[in-house]
Amino acid sequence: MATRIKGPAIFLAQFTADAAPFHSLPAIAAWAAGLGYKGVQVPSWDGRVFDLVKAGASKTYCDEIAGVCKAAGLEITELSTHLQGQLVAVHPAYDEGFDAFAPKHVHGNPSARQAWAVEQMRLAAKASRYLGLKATVSFTGALAWPFIYPWPPRPASLATESFNELARRWRPILDAYDAEGVDVAFEIHPGEDVFDGATFEMFLDALGGHKRCCINYDPSHFVLQHLDYLAFIDIYHERIKAFHVKDAELNTDGRQGVYSGLKPWLNRAGRFRSLGDGQVNFGAIFSKLAGYNYDSWAVLEWECCLKDAATGAAEGAPFIAKHIIPVTAKSFDDFAGGASDTDQVKRLLGLTRKA
Repeated sequence: MATRIKGPAIFLAQFTADAAPFHSLPAIAAWAAGLGYKGVQVPSWDGRVFDLVKAGASKTYCDEIAGVCKAAGLEITELSTHLQGQLVAVHPAYDEGFDAFAPKHVHGNPSARQAWAVEQMRLAAKASRYLGLKATVSFTGALAWPFIYPWPPRPASLATESFNELARRWRPILDAYDAEGVDVAFEIHPGEDVFDGATFEMFLDALGGHKRCCINYDPSHFVLQHLDYLAFIDIYHERIKAFHVKDAELNTDGRQGVYSGLKPWLNRAGRFRSLGDGQVNFGAIFSKLAGYNYDSWAVLEWECCLKDAATGAAEGAPFIAKHIIPVTAKSFDDFAGGASDTDQVKRLLGLTRKA
């Protein structure tokens, strides 16, 4: 069955601001549409464009939000719950840093912050159903990340215990999403316990293969790990339910390799870039996804250490549109073929011979 990737779309999180046209949903939707985008991925935590509490309680409010986007010629692709998902599991080393992702009344109180995050995720499940969405995009959070490099040597059971606990926290959330008919597409991302294919499998195994545990595919994070992002699609395509189109480059030298995160972004070996300025082979990615009948959105997530945001956004829509493949419904050599039947096939194979 022929399918076509939808897009171009844009993730609004990097663009919302207090100044026009980025200060409200009608204004930023008109801006995105004016650049040629057909969809917007909405940051569910940003009150300037979305009220998650209202959305989780009111289909009427969700219809109004969808109507604002429709008036601009846009669809909502997914709700992003990255910040809330991050707070489902936080190692104490990161408590103070991640408090910034939550309201002030839960700062300094990890259990209250986690409870707030879980409720936010549940609200997003209902809001996604009200909006008619198939997935939300999110993070898993992290308990084991501080132990990513095994020095000092880790206890043998540390990884197993951390993923069992991560699954324990996420299973009821995923069950809530299942009840609403919505997938959670986790972004495979350094800083999360699920940061590559192997850790995704560990998480999925701990969840007993939960059908709502899915993937937001973002090749930029794989470039920075020197991971084969095309083979990743071959392995996990059935779980890929969302797609961040983001570029990156890894320029290792005699001083830096993949562990270059203590340098400023501009000076790192691994850097995020605007579309077309990095090393990602998007032609191959779009071909593979089309070949596996991926039929959801291609969403620009703009992050770049050099180019300004306005230019990156303006260039992103035509870049994505150029890469979307209208999938053919017939073979290019059909004109040269003829009708066939079972008898003909047997003759061609030498299974039917003249006496």
